Amino acid sequence: MNDEAKILKTDTRGRVRVPAERREELLNEFERSGISAMRFAKMAGVNYATFANWRQKRREAKAKAQGNAAVEGTALGESVGVSRPVRLFEAFMEPGRSAAASSGGLTIELSSGARMVVESPVQLRLAVELLAMLGQTVRRAC
Repeated sequence: MNDEAKILKTDTRGRVRVPAERREELLNEFERSGISAMRFAKMAGVNYATFANWRQKRREAKAKAQGNAAVEGTALGESVGVSRPVRLFEAFMEPGRSAAASSGGLTIELSSGARMVVESPVQLRLAVELLAMLGQTVRRAC
């Protein structure tokens, strides 16, 4: 995600308050991800009920904006822009293997089931390019 450290604010009940900008970034990434809302919320570290509430409020806001856009004759989403997209991924070590003992390289498994093993810096650069191209293809298809 990003490298800057942020202090998370909490409410009187001790719940973490997520800034509106961060909520929008997460919702945008969810729409691009193609995974279930429950799984995405778990990966993002957000309570599923809270995440579902964010999605509902966003749908209602879009419906209201579409109604206003039709009345005013403006296009929906002209002023909506996110400066830096959020990218989430799941990383784990296979049980019984240590990082030092692992000489097979980095295994990247996509949600489609495709898997690639990266064993050198050259392969890593190619993997990054491939994932970037796949990300653009997915966004265009939607």
